Amino acid sequence: MITRKIPGRGGSGSALRTGGGRARLRMLLALPAAAAAAAALVACSSAGASPAPSSSGSSSPAAAAANTVKTATIAGVTVLTNSKGVTLYSFAPDTSTASKCDATCAQSWPPVQGPVTAAGVTGTFGTITRSDGSTQATFDGHPLYTFVGDTAPGQNKGNGLNAAGGLWHEITTSGTAGSSSSGSGGSGY
Repeated sequence: MITRKIPGRGGSGSALRTGGGRARLRMLLALPAAAAAAAALVACSSAGASPAPSSSGSSSPAAAAANTVKTATIAGVTVLTNSKGVTLYSFAPDTSTASKCDATCAQSWPPVQGPVTAAGVTGTFGTITRSDGSTQATFDGHPLYTFVGDTAPGQNKGNGLNAAGGLWHEITTSGTAGSSSSGSGGSGY
């Protein structure tokens, strides 16, 4: 750093001024610009929870994982789960073309966004259009849901519940409603 004497104005003595002022000024001006750029980058990267559709038809690995269904064995029954291992359910009042779970029901039983795929699962995956216009995944004609009460993979706390106007059952790999141990029973459709 360079130090220079600057003659004082009307007073006694002089003031000291450190050199390199221009470089320091540039750095001070660059810091807010860098912070603004970083904030903009963070805002853009977290702006949406769902990936933008791809016009080329290919999808990112994260999008593919989100739309993948797999299986798990819970209480001796092989059931469908989402990509995170959370059990998938069907709602007895639903039809193969319409969900009867909207509004408050859909808050407790979030619909699985479709379409989905699953390697090695025998059955037919499809989609329906919900009353809000969103697309919901189906398996062998059953619209698919998760349950907010299942807080970890391998749970099936929603199985056999009579809630929101009907019975809920885990979806087995055979496409029927399950009847494993956690719920109050029922044998499906």
